[in-house]
Amino acid sequence: MNGVEPIVCRRMKPGYLSVGLLLFCCCLAGCGRSQPMGSQHAQEEPGPVRVKLLFTGDVMQHMAQITAARRDDGFDYDGMLAAISPRFQAADLAVVNLETTLTRSSHYTGYPLFRSPVALADALARAGVDVATLANNHCCDGGGPGVRTTVEELTRCGIRHTGVFTDTLDRAANHPLFLERQGVRFALLNYTYGTNGMPVPRGAMVNFIDTLRMARDLAAAGREGVDCTVVCIHWGNEYQRRPNASQRRLADFLRRHGADLVVGHHPHVVQPFEADSTHVVLFSLGNFVSNQRQRYCDGGLVAEIDVVRHPDGRMTYALRTVPVWVSTPGYEVLPPEAADTLPLPPAYRLFREDTGALLGIGF
Repeated sequence: MNGVEPIVCRRMKPGYLSVGLLLFCCCLAGCGRSQPMGSQHAQEEPGPVRVKLLFTGDVMQHMAQITAARRDDGFDYDGMLAAISPRFQAADLAVVNLETTLTRSSHYTGYPLFRSPVALADALARAGVDVATLANNHCCDGGGPGVRTTVEELTRCGIRHTGVFTDTLDRAANHPLFLERQGVRFALLNYTYGTNGMPVPRGAMVNFIDTLRMARDLAAAGREGVDCTVVCIHWGNEYQRRPNASQRRLADFLRRHGADLVVGHHPHVVQPFEADSTHVVLFSLGNFVSNQRQRYCDGGLVAEIDVVRHPDGRMTYALRTVPVWVSTPGYEVLPPEAADTLPLPPAYRLFREDTGALLGIGF
């Protein structure tokens, strides 16, 4: 009987077995099929639950990139992401910082006002991107139509968003952005220091760095019983390879108010990080893809974070940083497993050496 030995009510001499005892014995016999006496096994303890998160640096679109993606029948960004896509696909949750707006018109522009083809959203979705954070200094470059089109096209492609919203309803639904993977519950919040002086379009909403509001937001996320709170933040000084005092103070503030993971953008160069089993602070992941070809700006980091929820509810984190370099003229984003097989120019090796020396890691 499936390896389980049933309990048998053995016959006894007349007068020795009462009716009550007989019923009790028969009851045990019925229950014995699932939990036999003498062979009870302790219920198996639940094991730890693991979730892999992935974060990239800035997804930018200078005009040279738009020109490179142009085809007779539209735009093709799949080649740009082909080499990195397996890492996106392997993650349970892949998050990018989209530092451009999307437009359905043919009026595409690069710096200083980024307006990019909607085909970029399709390519990101096919590559495996799950979330785009939008709060950055270029989020209002396209005005009201840019905010609406960006949100609508990401939604069409199945990419969630936060940080910038079309209206109050959009913000209520996506701030904080609650996500669940493998039963582990996440809250994702996104803020920017500013919008390059561009006004926030009427009706739209942008999350700005404001410690009072951020403290309220983090408290609200905590009340929802999430396991892990992530803050993606646009901060710091462009092209500075070390975090400034303001970044460090703000990182400490976020941690004190409940942020477990802090992911920084904006400097366009890699900055050092702080990480142990209880928290991760990534001050800047640099550029994920752009046309900035100067030293330190032609690549960035992809951060892969293993999140573990232990049976006692304790959360731990393990960080892996992956250098990625942008190859022209196609603007392919190359992780080491692809880059090291190609005859790339000396700039690639210089980027790897610079980044490894900065972080104290042998890339």
